[in-house]
Amino acid sequence: QVVESGGASVQAGGSLTVTCIVSGTVLRTCEMGWYRQAPGKERELVSKISNFGTTTYADSVKGRFTISQDNSKKKVYLQMNGLKTDDAAVYYCAASVEVRFLQGCRQYWGQGTQVTVSS
Repeated sequence: QVVESGGASVQAGGSLTVTCIVSGTVLRTCEMGWYRQAPGKERELVSKISNFGTTTYADSVKGRFTISQDNSKKKVYLQMNGLKTDDAAVYYCAASVEVRFLQGCRQYWGQGTQVTVSS
């Protein structure tokens, strides 16, 4: 199960950290990432982090957002600074993990957490 938390309503320029936790048995984590979807728009990648710690960011958030994970690789954070009204969206966590032996990594999605940014 993938559960996001930390979404809130903040003013433009503010900061917020959202957290994603993967519960249950995880044999291996391949990658974890954050996506977002604003009303009327397609879901887009915000940031992702590999099992080796390699990070990727959308151009729109580079320099403002930071993704990190804990040592268990079952928890990932997205620190968001300098929030803009364009950052408002539902933020989804996607965990690419292996939960059964020899199954390989499969992607699991959370239900999302709402981030609202007011001007």
